[in-house]
Amino acid sequence: MNRSVNVVLASVAMVAAALLAYVLTPHRLMARTHDVFDIDARVPHAFGEWAALPGLQAIKPPPDGLEAEIYNQEVARAYVDKEGHAVMLMIAYGESQSDRLQLHHPEVCYTAQGFRVTKPVTTNFNWSPTAKPVSVTRLVATREGRIEPISYWMRIGYDVTNSNWARNALKLQYGLRGWIPDGALFRVSTLGVPEDISAQVQEKFIRDLLNSVPPDTRAFMIGDPSKALL
Repeated sequence: MNRSVNVVLASVAMVAAALLAYVLTPHRLMARTHDVFDIDARVPHAFGEWAALPGLQAIKPPPDGLEAEIYNQEVARAYVDKEGHAVMLMIAYGESQSDRLQLHHPEVCYTAQGFRVTKPVTTNFNWSPTAKPVSVTRLVATREGRIEPISYWMRIGYDVTNSNWARNALKLQYGLRGWIPDGALFRVSTLGVPEDISAQVQEKFIRDLLNSVPPDTRAFMIGDPSKALL
């Protein structure tokens, strides 16, 4: 009799554990709660002092086996200002940020394609005197004669963070609310610009871009501070 009771209790415990695991596993994609954001149509081809620059190719995420699953959209653009500074913008978007599918950090992407990269440094970038700063990471990638200073940030759900630890914490917090967050990588880089002024050029580009787009496009790029979890 006791053995039968133990078997029943063990079975109940297993079923309860399975149900709990199912309940705690997020199933709702945040990306499916609104219309698809068409990056190519919504991010301007020219703005302020920046005009389109054809022919300049940005380094794209490595074509590994997961790329098609990780990214739903990839858009690469090049711009030039009136002083001749060339800037490349790369945006990679994925509607699902899970344990298996997540954005590639640029330092990983560039290293995989034969570049040497410096140690990344992350700082808060004040793009507006009245808005929350954006966490921006900077590094320099070098391959043969190509020297490419880079600035980037990542949006996860409503938040911006570039660290693996914070990104995993965000996925857990969104997951406990039943959501699988979307994510987007925004990478700005320069070629042919002296390293000592590249940061200034990139900051001006990011500031001009964020201030030129409408609020919904800006929220796609840097999240929504009123809903952010961090």
